[in-house]
Amino acid sequence: MRYAAKTAIVTGAASGIGAAAVRRLHAEGARVGLIDIDGEQARAVAGEVAGAVAELDVTDIPAIPDAVEGLAEELGDIDLLVNCAGWDVAMPFVDTGPDFWRKVIEINLLGPIAVTHAALSRMAAGSAIVNVASDAGRVGSSGEVVYSGAKGGIIGFSKALAREVANRRMRVNVVSPGPTDTPFLASFDDSGRLAAAMERQTPLRKLATPDDIAAAISFLGSAEAGHITGQVLSVSGGLTMV
Repeated sequence: MRYAAKTAIVTGAASGIGAAAVRRLHAEGARVGLIDIDGEQARAVAGEVAGAVAELDVTDIPAIPDAVEGLAEELGDIDLLVNCAGWDVAMPFVDTGPDFWRKVIEINLLGPIAVTHAALSRMAAGSAIVNVASDAGRVGSSGEVVYSGAKGGIIGFSKALAREVANRRMRVNVVSPGPTDTPFLASFDDSGRLAAAMERQTPLRKLATPDDIAAAISFLGSAEAGHITGQVLSVSGGLTMV
């Protein structure tokens, strides 16, 4: 098993891609710690995998070190960190303002930076970080201007960190989902028309599932990807080919 006797920490773990990653990593042998603002739902997911939960808003930066340390104390030093927490509301940029910009950047960029900073002291040689960005951060997405900027920031952050920690034999990579069938996507348009349009535009004629993204996370975090670092893997069904 890829993760036998290893510890993985996943943020945004209560639903969508994060929950799928928790289940995948557990199925591959990992002890899993879940971080999410929705403690009730996180505990429900944790109950499926005998995981540990830290109920935490990743924008609460002062609380992050204690939460990460608590999970590491309970589960053991961290072999894989998956930063999956994210949030956005689709709207034209001209209709947004500073409070919205700040929330998007804090959840999608500053939160992962702070969680990573806290986790590094409990990560040893051979460990890995997989940050979940978005193809919005690679090619841009209309109606998601600030989100695209924050996810582009995650890509740059990951590449730079990969260079810094390589001498510790630690790896950092990015999974960049395209349109994925999650509650997050449904929140943009509950009619289903947006999802249907995206399916038509995708060469493989389907949206990604959370399990598709979780499979990529699992691979990049594993020893099978031991000579891969600083890379961005798009999981988009061919919608983006750059």
